[in-house]
Parts: sequence; C-alpha cells; structure tokens
Amino acid sequence: MNLTEKTINSELVYKGRIMDVYKDDVELSDGTKSVREVVKKPNAVAIAAIREDKILMVKQFRYAIGEAMLEIPAGKIDEGETPLECAKRELEEETGYTAQTWQPLGFVYVSAGFTNEKIHLFLASDLEYKQAKPDEGEILECYEYLLKDIFDMINSGKINDAKTICALLRLQERSKC
Repeated sequence: MNLTEKTINSELVYKGRIMDVYKDDVELSDGTKSVREVVKKPNAVAIAAIREDKILMVKQFRYAIGEAMLEIPAGKIDEGETPLECAKRELEEETGYTAQTWQPLGFVYVSAGFTNEKIHLFLASDLEYKQAKPDEGEILECYEYLLKDIFDMINSGKINDAKTICALLRLQERSKC
C-alpha cells in the first residue's frame, strides 16, 4: 500500500519567533485531496543526566498547558549548532552541570500529526557542577530523583512530559543490556 502524500500547495499562515505554521493542500495516495496544517519548529534536545545514582530534573511553568512540569533538561537547537553542542549548552544553562561522558539515546518526534519537531535524546554522566545560566525569561527549579522514583511518578501521572518519558524509557532499556 502506498502511504505517501504529495504537497500541491503550501501557504505560510503564521511566522513566529520559534515556529511557523503552514496550511498545505495535499493529494493523498488514493488520489483524493485534503488539507494539512503543519507547525515547523527547530529541532531540540533532551538530556537524561545522571549524578551518582540520580537523574537531574527541572521543574518549570509551561504556559501552553497552564502548569509547572517536572521534566529532564531540554532546549531548542540553535542555527548552526549540532544536537550534542546544544545538549551540552542546555545542561549547563538549566542545571549548572557539565558532563564528561555523552551517549546518544536516539530521537523522538514530538507529535508527528502536526509538527516536524524532532527531539534528540542524550545520556550525560560524569557530571561536574559549575553554575546554572538560565536563558532570559527562563525560571526553573532543579531536582534529583532515583530512576525508580521517577518511574513511580510517571506511572502515577505526576510526570506526563513525553520527551522525559521517552528518554528515561530508553535509558532504562539500555541499562538492562
């Protein structure tokens, strides 16, 4: 079965500071026409950072959902920056830690039904504290939790951040090997 779609027309309907929104007319694989609304964003990183036997977490208010969320450190990749460079920068900015050892944990798409955003996941270890340097307008608190306690919070619905759940699941699976 052919599961492709062909773009007939793409119209920029909103240009933002960190995202653009397009309305695309498409032809489906069965020949019918449809419309796709697509949010195009820069890719991002998320870091599962281990200090001793605990995972570093940050809590910050997320305006779009109207509440503070507990999640692993993360941020958008700047133009010209590699995912690893971004991960190193974001970890230090948000937590104050640098890491000597970095391992990729793959990537995830945030919500492929409407956005192209890809989040590169990393494991950071051998941490050393320097000083946190949050971005302007970024207010967050740092915490450390045992992986078991984080999974308890995920399973009880206290942690619902997709990138955090995906990265820690991959970390957990990797440690079973």
